[in-house]
Amino acid sequence: MRPTVLLFDIDGTLVTTGGAGRRSMEAAFEKLHGRRDACDSFPMSGMTDRAIVRKAMHIIGVEDSAAAIDAVIDAYVAHLAEEVHKVDDQRYLVFPGMREAVKEARSRSGFAVGLGTGNVREGARVKLERVSIYDQFDFGGFGCDNEDRTELIRCGAKAGAAKLGVPVEECRVVVIGDTPKDVHAAQGVGAECIGVGTGTFSVQALLDAGATVAFPDFSHPQALEILLGGR
Repeated sequence: MRPTVLLFDIDGTLVTTGGAGRRSMEAAFEKLHGRRDACDSFPMSGMTDRAIVRKAMHIIGVEDSAAAIDAVIDAYVAHLAEEVHKVDDQRYLVFPGMREAVKEARSRSGFAVGLGTGNVREGARVKLERVSIYDQFDFGGFGCDNEDRTELIRCGAKAGAAKLGVPVEECRVVVIGDTPKDVHAAQGVGAECIGVGTGTFSVQALLDAGATVAFPDFSHPQALEILLGGR
């Protein structure tokens, strides 16, 4: 079997945060720009953190310089670190089958298990430490690596290949995600995409977008088999 790099999305794929991310972004905009409603007019699903901030800044008519975006991101992460602990365990949880899939993949020789997420690295840490799973991922492509999702997936794939000690061209790369943006990013780097219907998009919508396969969640009996290279 070819060396395999697995890149897991976070929100809607690995976990649901019970809205902690959106509330933290709203709080950041309220603190810095007096506009808690900055993100109200668009869905955040599949967007990188920096792209979310940039779009919201355009909507409310403020400068979207790198420094201004950084300031909002810093405020967002600070709020997030508090907000994740306000959500009870019934609403903040790891989706079915995900802990088991990550654990099994990590136990296999020739697998590198990482993240492919629009979250900035520190936001990813905060969200996943809340459910004690962050330490299961050795590397990743993050929203702070690139604002474009395809390029951050490319960063993650290269990091995973380096972990395995082989050129990325020799690897099987698999993106696991819940939005068409995950699917398109995977396609952009020539990767497979396993879709999961645990976010806001249905299994059929993910298949229509071009996912290699898609499941309602990772408790499906074939999900782990396909993740590990069986069809």
